[in-house]
Amino acid sequence: MVKQMPPCPSGRYWQVEPGDSLYLIALRLGTTVAELQLLNPGIDPFNLTAGQLLCLPPEPVCPSGVFWRVAAGDSLYSIAVATGTTVARLLELNPNIDPQNLQIGQAICLPG
Repeated sequence: MVKQMPPCPSGRYWQVEPGDSLYLIALRLGTTVAELQLLNPGIDPFNLTAGQLLCLPPEPVCPSGVFWRVAAGDSLYSIAVATGTTVARLLELNPNIDPQNLQIGQAICLPG
């Protein structure tokens, strides 16, 4: 059976996995629950099903094109030290992230 792709202006999708919630998906992607709901009218945010496809916002612009994938134990401070930048610069490049709640696998834009 072929899944029907819902219309999505960005052409980017997330396939829901067991345990996913809009909140966790938004955190991982650096967006908001409100943005996901706007892009996916009619979804029930309290009843996501494994395999369901969600439309995602366009990929965030990262001027350098260089990203850090968050690993267990990473903090913005440790990423800044490892990459020779500052926490303030990382926050400037990643305005939608929650520095107190980084998610493993989350992409952090780095300066060039």
